[in-house]
Amino acid sequence: MRESSELFMRFGPTLVVVLLAAICALVENLRWGLVVTLPLLTLAIYDFLQRRHTLWRNYPLLAHIRWIMEDLRPYARAYFVEGDLEGRPFNHDERALVYARAKGELDSHPFGTELDVYSDEYEWLGHSIVPKEDAPKEWRTTVGTEQCAKPYSSSLLNISAMSFGSLSANAIMALNKGAALGGFYHDTGEGGLSRYHRSHGGDLVWEIGSGYFGCRTKDGAFDPGMFAETASEEQVRMIEIKLSQGAKPGHGGVLPAAKVTAEIAEARGVSEGEACVSPAAHSSFSTPVELLEWAASLRDLSGGKPVGIKLCVGQPHEVFALMKAMLETGTRLDYIVVDGAEGGTGAAPVEFSNRLGMPLREGLILVRNALVGTGLKKEIRLGAAGKVHSGAGLAMNLGLGADWCNSARAFMFALGCVQSMKCHTDACPTGVATQDATRQRGLVVEDKGERVARFQRQTLASLREMVIAMGLENPWQIAPCHISERLNSAKSDRIDNIYGFLKENQLLDDPASTQYAEEWEMAQAHTFGEATCRPR
Repeated sequence: MRESSELFMRFGPTLVVVLLAAICALVENLRWGLVVTLPLLTLAIYDFLQRRHTLWRNYPLLAHIRWIMEDLRPYARAYFVEGDLEGRPFNHDERALVYARAKGELDSHPFGTELDVYSDEYEWLGHSIVPKEDAPKEWRTTVGTEQCAKPYSSSLLNISAMSFGSLSANAIMALNKGAALGGFYHDTGEGGLSRYHRSHGGDLVWEIGSGYFGCRTKDGAFDPGMFAETASEEQVRMIEIKLSQGAKPGHGGVLPAAKVTAEIAEARGVSEGEACVSPAAHSSFSTPVELLEWAASLRDLSGGKPVGIKLCVGQPHEVFALMKAMLETGTRLDYIVVDGAEGGTGAAPVEFSNRLGMPLREGLILVRNALVGTGLKKEIRLGAAGKVHSGAGLAMNLGLGADWCNSARAFMFALGCVQSMKCHTDACPTGVATQDATRQRGLVVEDKGERVARFQRQTLASLREMVIAMGLENPWQIAPCHISERLNSAKSDRIDNIYGFLKENQLLDDPASTQYAEEWEMAQAHTFGEATCRPR
């Protein structure tokens, strides 16, 4: 009986189709049924004979249900199974907040918090009995050291790096329109400065990765002449050297030849229809001093615009090596953007996403300590990127040392992204992360550009309300002592008692007193070196 049941499970659907086809052939007034049954019969025969999929071969027709359910699984979980606080990477409440602010809808929450305030994930900001209601309507931060001839006044929330090719043309245009309307910047990502980034005149930060897209020679080396031509454009406000990114730190990439369209080839400065390689490491430098020399040359070639780096922190001694190089040479970076390992908008090897790189909080604190401990923080601005989507997130990051924040996925939500997790398949249902023209059609640039600007404006308004509630005059007054975190259900403490925050020049005056004594000693200005940690 069991064997008979198994045989029917495997071949029953095919037999049913064959039977229906036979009935349709015999009964003239059911001839229309052949239109349905014959394609199914053809598929069943194909399944039985093909050799690639075991389940299709053993269970013709029936096995296709598994593939259908796999495709529907993300949507079914999001809409029918997950609770408001369960979704990853962003839960329903986080996404709903962005949607509401982007659309200008009510973003209030009824009946108290849904968070478990006694769980070890809970953290909070300390408010004041005497809020400062006369706080300024807007704050901006000036990026650029004395070595920079054209400093830039940056908003406190900007669009993080997302390349054309990863995002659609319509998405890039809508983001740039939003940046122009709201007065904040739009990072190009490492995929080059395309015509779509230029579409609405929004401020641009041109990101230069190891592939040197948009400023490369035929063999993939950096081309100073091409760089200078583009960097001199008025719309380009700053230059950002990408050392690594949160989603896949230390990993290069290959855009297959089939995906290198004429438009992508134009933006990246490569040949259409040829594979586009992004190496893991830069070819323009290999030591901290060489990195600074190259950054200084980019500043000169751009006409004096701010030049900085973006990195996901990996090995602390490499960050300290960069600090020592700046102190030894006198050459400064204008800014550093720390990308957290929780960040990422495109495709990455799952091992890299899950197990490589420091999360934003630890990375931000380390770079803040490196700058403060060497006396460089007052000159060099610090940005933070990694899952920022709310005023509270901005306040937390600024309290840990950031001067401003960047966000990628939150701005994707403002464009209409539904977190379908299909960014890498070219099948994004909302037209955000696809090159499919039929899918892009649904993303109306004029409408979504307004939403991008509205989300940014409303989020900064939320930050202002939090600063007022904390009794402060500006968000840079938020300090680690204002942030508390649960250690377990019975204990909590201030962030400055959990993490070590260095005093100014402490790494120079007394490095042995810091938690970084070993890494500081290991760091060298003329080499990033290899980690040789002593056993503890």
